[in-house]
Amino acid sequence: MSLVVPAVLASSQKDFEEKLALFARLPSISRIQIDAVDGHFAAPASWPYTTDAELSGMVGRGDMLPELHRLEYEIDLMCFDAERAAGDWLALGASRLTFHAESVPDLSRLIASLRKRYGGGADLALTSLVSFGLALNIASPTALIEPYLADIEYVQFMGIARIGVQGEAFDRRVLEKIRTFRARHPDIAVQVDGGVSLQTAKELLRLGVSSLVIGSAILRAADPSAAVAAFEMLENPSAA
Repeated sequence: MSLVVPAVLASSQKDFEEKLALFARLPSISRIQIDAVDGHFAAPASWPYTTDAELSGMVGRGDMLPELHRLEYEIDLMCFDAERAAGDWLALGASRLTFHAESVPDLSRLIASLRKRYGGGADLALTSLVSFGLALNIASPTALIEPYLADIEYVQFMGIARIGVQGEAFDRRVLEKIRTFRARHPDIAVQVDGGVSLQTAKELLRLGVSSLVIGSAILRAADPSAAVAAFEMLENPSAA
């Protein structure tokens, strides 16, 4: 699993395409996360929720996400219509879907529906070409997702209190949540989204986090490629 996962939070289709093009040019990147924020579960709304029908239009034309031969796309569904929206993103070539536990009124029903539609059997994460994860907000207890860990591939801990916005300050409460979770569930992959900097990344890696979802620390860097390389060096210091 990729250590550095750039996050795309787009204001328009043009912005979306430009950010994807930027990350696609970075040879070390193998996975990109696309944030889909509906403006209700989290705010403000991001593309495609800022413009009606553009996403469905792409699906109707048979468009695909770029560089699918080497890039894996993960959709962070920060929205109340996540299950419905997932179908459009999968049609565009996404292969990883992150559902926010707090956005779903019935996680049991969601997991059962995903298993039926995409999982191909009882072992959802193993039998499907689609990987599923659950995201958890800072204020939510891990007990909310623990009954479903056998049905997902990864857990995404949000590292900021206000989700759906890039550049927010890291919330250190997530460190203890991860520490406790890893002690109970050492075999499930953990990623963190929000507030990741070079300093916070060091702490997260020491806790066993396997993927860092990073937005502003890459996009606001003078040299995005060098910024990615600096994060990757944390995983393998001997490569310096």
